[in-house]
Amino acid sequence: MGSQFGQAFRITTFGESHGGAVGVVIDGCPPRLPLALAEIQHDLDRRRPGQSRLTTQRQESDTAEILSGVFEGRTLGTPIAILVRNEDARPQAYEQMKDVFRPSHADWTTEAKYGIRNWQGGGRASARETVGRVAAAAVARKLLRVGAGVEVLAWVSRVHQIEAKIDPAAITLEAVESNPVRCPDAAAAAEMIERIEAARRRGDSLGGVVECVARGVPPGLGEPVFDKLEADLARALLSLPASKGFEIGSGFAGTTMTGLEHNDPFLPGPGGVPRTASNRSGGVQGGISNGEPIVVRVGFKPTATIAAAQNTVDRAGQAVVLEAKGRHDPCVLPRAVPMVEAMVCLVLADHWLRQRTVDVLPRFSPSD
Repeated sequence: MGSQFGQAFRITTFGESHGGAVGVVIDGCPPRLPLALAEIQHDLDRRRPGQSRLTTQRQESDTAEILSGVFEGRTLGTPIAILVRNEDARPQAYEQMKDVFRPSHADWTTEAKYGIRNWQGGGRASARETVGRVAAAAVARKLLRVGAGVEVLAWVSRVHQIEAKIDPAAITLEAVESNPVRCPDAAAAAEMIERIEAARRRGDSLGGVVECVARGVPPGLGEPVFDKLEADLARALLSLPASKGFEIGSGFAGTTMTGLEHNDPFLPGPGGVPRTASNRSGGVQGGISNGEPIVVRVGFKPTATIAAAQNTVDRAGQAVVLEAKGRHDPCVLPRAVPMVEAMVCLVLADHWLRQRTVDVLPRFSPSD
């Protein structure tokens, strides 16, 4: 099973939704990085369930424990193990669904692949698995901030058909966290909240889009041809539960433009480093960061597990009607925000470390 991610900054997540614990092992983090448990806990608190009426009411404190790799507030350069114990697991809530394949869920495909599945909340297919990713990304975030001055911030830009009007250059964490749907556009956020609550009352769910910006990313990150920066970002973000689409920069809207309309003209920049007058490339050209903000968008489908009656089949192939029980998000978007940030941080930290191996020798000028 593909539970590992990254090359220079490598993580392995473990645990199931209703097992004893979830967590992560990080390998490749440089030594001497100042790291406090509170920094990891901050990001986990943004991801945890039960934080508002718009999310699943499963009550988990998601309290992190650092088991190894950190001593006297600094990383050792050895593997960092982080554990989060499950406190409010209720596997019995899924008893009636253990022999039923939930529509658009991972039940049937997991059984088709492995011949066995954990039916208690979906096991590794549950978004509970992302606890380990978010914990690891808190370390990656600190590494990026200390080592390169990079800031990564995501927000909800659309829920169902409600679109927010947001300038990625002006976005702040305070604006994102100002409401439970994590949309900095107050008017759009109010409509989103109302639409999500209406879907919950109907036993239904909604999807939407999370947008993310990475500011301060140095030029030169990315490993063409197969590990282009946008390719690794796409792979990372499409590995998130319920993700269905990825765009960078102008995305699919760019297909409606001409080359002259779409190109980003270069301008002289500080210290002779070129800048671009626009950013339709989304901060990546030729698979390599160009020093402009990296702007990506991720589309999330409506939550697959809903309370409304649905037609499906059981393991014997017999038609049944399912009315799913359990505690589920009527919209994954608010809690997907820290997950999107996490995967962007992990990709950028990995590529930042990889680029440092490229720059071991001095640069030569044409006259050398």
